[in-house]
Amino acid sequence: MRHSSRRLLTGTLLVLAAGAGLGAAPSAAQAAGVTAVVDVNSQLKVRARPSLASEIKGTLLDGQKIAVACSVTGQNVRGKLRTTATWDRLTNGYYVSDSYITSATRIPSCGSAPVAEKVKAKPATSAYVAGKVRTADGPVNVRTTPSAAGVPVRKVVNGGAVQLACSVPGSNVKGTVRTTNLWDQLSDGRYISHAYVVSAALPPCAPSSTTAPATPSPTQAQFIAAAVAGAQLGWRQYGVPPSVTIAQAILESGWGRSGLAAADRNYFGIKCQNGAYGTLANGCHVYATTECDKAGNCFPMSDAFRTYATMAHSFRDHGNFLKVNKRYTPAFAYTKDANNFIWQVWKAGYATDPNYYTKVTGIMTAYNLYRYDTWK
Repeated sequence: MRHSSRRLLTGTLLVLAAGAGLGAAPSAAQAAGVTAVVDVNSQLKVRARPSLASEIKGTLLDGQKIAVACSVTGQNVRGKLRTTATWDRLTNGYYVSDSYITSATRIPSCGSAPVAEKVKAKPATSAYVAGKVRTADGPVNVRTTPSAAGVPVRKVVNGGAVQLACSVPGSNVKGTVRTTNLWDQLSDGRYISHAYVVSAALPPCAPSSTTAPATPSPTQAQFIAAAVAGAQLGWRQYGVPPSVTIAQAILESGWGRSGLAAADRNYFGIKCQNGAYGTLANGCHVYATTECDKAGNCFPMSDAFRTYATMAHSFRDHGNFLKVNKRYTPAFAYTKDANNFIWQVWKAGYATDPNYYTKVTGIMTAYNLYRYDTWK
């Protein structure tokens, strides 16, 4: 992936150290767990709960051995080995997606056998709330993001049962049950409009990088405000939707806090090619970086990244980069459809992260970046 070197500039050694701690020899308490091995292209994040929206608690390397206590059902993840909603609970109580895990021994379910009691026991509390779809408008779409612009992945018919995790604000929908801007996150991490769902009260989803507060912090608001002009000019010149450009910049530069963004106004990790930096950059900056192979062996190297006079120039060069690379040509059939545009970019291989599309559209929805799409 073209961004790998840049990302290693901003804390790889610290992340690897945290990951190494998780892969240390198990204690006596951990010995009862099943030994498993991580199979991932780069690094695997350890989460507080079985969801990509949950807090990150550490990072594991490819080939690292872990001790797994049991498995649970959580958010569906498309990983290197499989697509599954199974998550493995480590013996330290945290979770990793089973889509990146191999083991010679079957991992048991976290559910325990019932214990006989003199009185009838109450049923175990589920992690999800049962809901039912009520629609007079035909089958209801389940989408990748809490927005009517999100890509539909399946449909639920009238009377269909759904498992609900939490609710988030999104685009307003007038449905059969109610008119609301609330969307219900399902057990697989997808979304359905609460306008068509009957259920008990749902808790709000925990904030994260992909399910962020609807109101940005002052510094986040400043970043977005500064990004708008360059993103909109990039759309007029090259056809990349402004909401896509801003969301990618947020994700890839960490709200402008990465070394490349802070020093060189490079928000997308675009490199120089044999010393050439195009017409929008103003030079190249060679950084000493660290690369790591699959065995976890790290070695020093250097790479040249483009530098820019302004944020707007970086944003315009991002549009130019996508436009002149033929692999992204299918995306430009959707210059007025932001979600489909970034879907096509991701499909063409822009990022190796299997959840890159969901992360970008989650940011677009959480901060209502669609309002900057000038054709609207």
